[in-house]
Amino acid sequence: MHNVRKGMGFNNPTDIIIETDAAHGGSLIYYTSLLELLGKGKIIGVDIEIREHNRKVIERHPMFKRIELIEGSSTSEEIIKKIRKIVPKDSKVIVCLDSNHTKDHVLKELQLYHGFVNLRSYIVVFDTNTSKLAELGACDEMYINNSPKEAVEDFLKVNDNFEMDKHYNKLYISYSPNGYLKRIK
Repeated sequence: MHNVRKGMGFNNPTDIIIETDAAHGGSLIYYTSLLELLGKGKIIGVDIEIREHNRKVIERHPMFKRIELIEGSSTSEEIIKKIRKIVPKDSKVIVCLDSNHTKDHVLKELQLYHGFVNLRSYIVVFDTNTSKLAELGACDEMYINNSPKEAVEDFLKVNDNFEMDKHYNKLYISYSPNGYLKRIK
């Protein structure tokens, strides 16, 4: 586990992971299993709709003790206030943005969630390859120049507290090229 912590740039294990788009809960369970191995931490899963059958399955999981589900829009100020109440001051936080993949939505999430992220921690913006996939005809044309990639570029133009962590771009097959944003100040 030491290499995981070192690779992510932490001196201590992560306390909180915030994930937008909890969906069926698969990644929530995956993240909680990692936190369980570290012996600490909690994941906050935000989704605009948490279906009852998904909620029941997640709540029955043995590691549900490390999961907090919040239903509502990830860009709602009400949801942000709920998250602020849950996240203890000085917690190590990673934010994973994986909900609506349009540029405006992701940019708004970046603006709302970047304040949760500590020095040397990360925002991971998923699906930054969507615009390219749209250009290739592999997904809806609406994402051409209207994807998480463009949101990241606009966010970094006005926020010098973060930089793209090129270390993770060596993962040549990724849904998130240039989507690992490390807080540097």
